[in-house]
Amino acid sequence: MKKTVITIARSYGSGGRTLGKLLAEELGINCYDREILRMASDDSGINEALFGQTDEKLKKSPLFRIARKNPYKGGVIPPESADFVSDDNLFNYQAKVIRELAEEESCIIIGRCADYVLKDDPNVLRLFFFAPKEDCIVRVMEHDGITGRDAENKIEKIDKHRADYYKYYTGRDWYDARNYDFCLDTTSMGYEKLVEVVKNFIEVYQS
Repeated sequence: MKKTVITIARSYGSGGRTLGKLLAEELGINCYDREILRMASDDSGINEALFGQTDEKLKKSPLFRIARKNPYKGGVIPPESADFVSDDNLFNYQAKVIRELAEEESCIIIGRCADYVLKDDPNVLRLFFFAPKEDCIVRVMEHDGITGRDAENKIEKIDKHRADYYKYYTGRDWYDARNYDFCLDTTSMGYEKLVEVVKNFIEVYQS
């Protein structure tokens, strides 16, 4: 396999995170998820806790539900600036880490608008995993040990946040299939088969 960077966006309960990690094992490459927060902290010198706190803060902000006038275009704000630890600059540092990883190695990057951050990289394959709500509810109930109603509420809340987050930083619709090279319904197959399907697509895509 030639150098390949795979980004994964996924609806909550679709199993996309697990699928991404299994695919990375099968391909023999690294998979990055929340590790990016630690790496961005190391790079910037900003406390890692602030990156997680920003996610929570943005969930509650009414401004977060609309796209910025100027979506992310690259670059970071220097330490001497008053905006160095702003929410936008914390995103900038995560994006910087994502770009550096994509330049250095074949890997899988889960979430964090990576498909948009790397939109101009010809080596990037952008995937979106989803499943019908009923199937997501069952998966979340089993994983979290909660009721169907609680699972449904959790799915709606998390998917809304992911869509808002994506819209805010990219100006695009998270659900728009045109953002991705391959969209896959994870419902009808087990993880082993899903990994095989995605691997086959990668091989065809690269041929």
